[in-house]
Amino acid sequence: MRKFILPIYYILIPVIFILIGWFANVAWNLPRNEKNIISEIKPRPLDKYSIENLSSVSVKTSQIEIGRVIKDYPTFTSYEFSLNFDPTLTNGPKKKVSGLINIPKSSGPFPIIVMFRGYVDQKQYVIGTGTQHAGEFFAQNEFITIAPDFLGYGDSDSEAGDIFESRFQTYTTALTLIKSVEALKTRSLKVGSNYINVDTQNVHIWAHSNGGQIALAVLEITGKAYPTVLWAPNSAKFPYSILYYLDEAGDEGKLVITKLADFMGDYDVTKYSIRSYLDKINPNTKMQIHHGLVDDAVPIVWTDSLVKRLKDLKLNISYLKYPGADHNLTPSWQKAVENSLTFFKSSTVVE
Repeated sequence: MRKFILPIYYILIPVIFILIGWFANVAWNLPRNEKNIISEIKPRPLDKYSIENLSSVSVKTSQIEIGRVIKDYPTFTSYEFSLNFDPTLTNGPKKKVSGLINIPKSSGPFPIIVMFRGYVDQKQYVIGTGTQHAGEFFAQNEFITIAPDFLGYGDSDSEAGDIFESRFQTYTTALTLIKSVEALKTRSLKVGSNYINVDTQNVHIWAHSNGGQIALAVLEITGKAYPTVLWAPNSAKFPYSILYYLDEAGDEGKLVITKLADFMGDYDVTKYSIRSYLDKINPNTKMQIHHGLVDDAVPIVWTDSLVKRLKDLKLNISYLKYPGADHNLTPSWQKAVENSLTFFKSSTVVE
């Protein structure tokens, strides 16, 4: 159950923002040559992660390597996978990200669902947490499902040293994975001595909670009409999408507030907010959105607002609400996953 943010934040956060605004105003009114000197002295390394800049980057593909068997089922097998890529997308050093892939045992071809999980404490995380059960259900029904752990989780390499760069590199991880999935040839996904018959013409997205904002970012950045299912997505404006959860931090949010003050002093936060770029989503995108009416983790008013905005943009949106269901759609999980499967099947193009 979420706790309410301590009242001190209602005083502290506005004060910080006022101070940031004051310093920004002082800098703006400096003589032109002094402003140029300041901009040259202080680099802006996170500029490359703005939604607009990521939209203009050419994302390179990476080889998806299938590793150990995690569990073998009668109709599909769960494997660990990994890929190596530069999370900055600037031809820098590569890092490994691990994840879970479920592959059906029949002949295929298999359409693919790329899955993005919500927040999980690193100390509690194991490969597949947050996507495992839904992924298994879809795999039983002839879909390949693939879900990244993200940097710092599972067997992945460490995340970035900056908390905001780590956040933005979930976007670059997702972009690289989905590009690499699309680049697979009909029989180029190798498992042991076998090649899997994949259907890369049908790539779908499923996301839950914080994974929802990653999925929305992917849709905005790529402009591609991936059929998408969102469960209780975190779709609030950045940085409120972070501030809302400050009371859950071990230090009561002190680190985040300090880092956020620095970030807002250097960057325009609207350029990193998915709510600023919903109009970049391809108008042909089909989307199914689910939310439980007693969700105490992501306020349903966020999803109501998101759905209204997307419908105003004339997107094809199906919005399903579940009375008595929590953030994980319990006790309506089975109904929600069956509705999701129906959506994916109806969105799969058979040639």
